[in-house]
Amino acid sequence: MPEGDTVWQAARRLHDALAGRVLTVSDFRVPRYATVDLTGRAVLDVTPRGKHLLARVEGGLTVHSHLRMDGSWKVFDAGRRWSGGPAYQIRAVLGTADRTAVGYRLPVLEVLRTADEERVVGHLGPDLLGPDWDPDQALANLRGDPARPLGEALLDQRNLAGVGNVYKCELCFLLGVTPWLPVGDLPAAHAAKVPALAQRLLEANRDRPVRRTTGLRGQDLFVYGRAPRPCLRCGTSIRVANQGDGSRDRPTYWCPVCQHGPAPAGRGREFGRERGRR
Repeated sequence: MPEGDTVWQAARRLHDALAGRVLTVSDFRVPRYATVDLTGRAVLDVTPRGKHLLARVEGGLTVHSHLRMDGSWKVFDAGRRWSGGPAYQIRAVLGTADRTAVGYRLPVLEVLRTADEERVVGHLGPDLLGPDWDPDQALANLRGDPARPLGEALLDQRNLAGVGNVYKCELCFLLGVTPWLPVGDLPAAHAAKVPALAQRLLEANRDRPVRRTTGLRGQDLFVYGRAPRPCLRCGTSIRVANQGDGSRDRPTYWCPVCQHGPAPAGRGREFGRERGRR
């Protein structure tokens, strides 16, 4: 699933290509919207909301999409060959006289009234990269279910919008706790840091082609995708296990020495026993 910074970059590319220009091509290749024609309408803006993309056009309509795991929007100059997958994977084409945006493998695609956008994004918590960002509300949302594992709470877009699996793992490492630690067990001083730290990481990476959280030369991430390589801080092998509700398990990476708290049986150490060794 794309992180909030990836969606922000996609929105900027689409906005730069389409906003303020009249659509000359409108092609929705999904049955429900196959007859929708937006040609002749100007694109007003393309705005990210958490992991959602909202392309607003004249006449009070919005093209809403969500990339999920495999979706993408590609932008091409006029006359350039499209390259983002086979033609049968194209779900939408929005073009102007000089640029064309092609949506590949979009699992969520709909055209709705702009006035009805709250129907699709109204459930989201404060957007880490949006004008509605509110760290106090985000913290209150996270604390709303004290028994919930921190990793799951961070991924819940109703709490704060924009954190994906990469940032979940990196945030927990920077906080020094495992993603399985219940939110209510997170020390108050650590809990207060979560919203600001999450926002700082996404904001620092929204303009970067390669995501970085470490500040170390040649090392982009502390734990995500690094099992079983050694921890950049202590040298212990990074562990990986699934976290989720079964239907949405996510590979989760952590250091069993640098991060305190519960972990899957046989894969990490318990909070109390490990704490005394640090």
